[in-house]
Amino acid sequence: MASAATLVQPSGEMWKKIRVELNEDVNTRDRDLAAIKEWLRKQPHLPDQWDDGRIMTFLRGCSFSLEKCKRKLDMYFTMRAACPEFFTNRDVNRPELAELVTKVQGAPLPGLTPSGRRVTICRGLDKNIDADQLNNVFKLALMMGDVRLKEELEGVGGDIYILDASVVSPSHLAKLSPSAIKKFLICVQEAYPVKLKEVHVVNTSPVIETLINFIKPFLKDKIKNRIFIHSDMNTLKNYVPEEMLPEDFGGTGCSLNEVNSAWMKKLDDYTEWFKQQEAIKANEALRPGNPTNYDELFGIDGSFRQLSID
Repeated sequence: MASAATLVQPSGEMWKKIRVELNEDVNTRDRDLAAIKEWLRKQPHLPDQWDDGRIMTFLRGCSFSLEKCKRKLDMYFTMRAACPEFFTNRDVNRPELAELVTKVQGAPLPGLTPSGRRVTICRGLDKNIDADQLNNVFKLALMMGDVRLKEELEGVGGDIYILDASVVSPSHLAKLSPSAIKKFLICVQEAYPVKLKEVHVVNTSPVIETLINFIKPFLKDKIKNRIFIHSDMNTLKNYVPEEMLPEDFGGTGCSLNEVNSAWMKKLDDYTEWFKQQEAIKANEALRPGNPTNYDELFGIDGSFRQLSID
């Protein structure tokens, strides 16, 4: 049954179309890959060896700009050292992660849109999710991100996120940690090769508009302009085909429960791999010049601290 598949890869005409969009030339991409591997070997503070597949995912996410790819990779390894709360103890059988399965969902749907984009639907299932669990929610999201680095063998034409805001309440906002959100958004925007094309918010409420305004200062301008608020679930179909959307979102695709169960199983299969990966991170003591100043990197403007929430 196709529903249990986790990352269906593009092929045929769609594959060709994505190559153009990613600026990927099959004749020169191996040369680009070799250039990045050579650069990595010369960076004393970064891992010497990394697998070709993941480097290729970074090259694609950077439209084969070698300079941008180097910056992203450096940031990726830097964040792995800077945010142990996201990048260590990544075992989905640990109680604090296992319990989240009943509280939140946020796995990518198996197929691709006609333009070759991957769609992820995120929703809370439990009104009582605590802001203290936010770091673990972010940890799970980045675990999926790391599996995608490995398993997106062909690259995709970008990502679409659908955020279902139905369980978000003012009490959640009051507890949100600006520093956790900022760290996570730096990871997503600066350290992962994600081409974020659209963010759709459904089941919105006034509290969500407050939340979006809260997060906007941490977002890149081009992403701010890609946030769409839907007052009616039906308008999602203008962006994502009906056959991809789960029934609970007005489509005919497989249920979100199936998608998330398949992903939790996948993360479980990767448990040993996650453990081995913990050592793969930047070593600031060996960085040429000045080590990264984490306070500067994550510095949060005082004005966010005094955010008043109605």
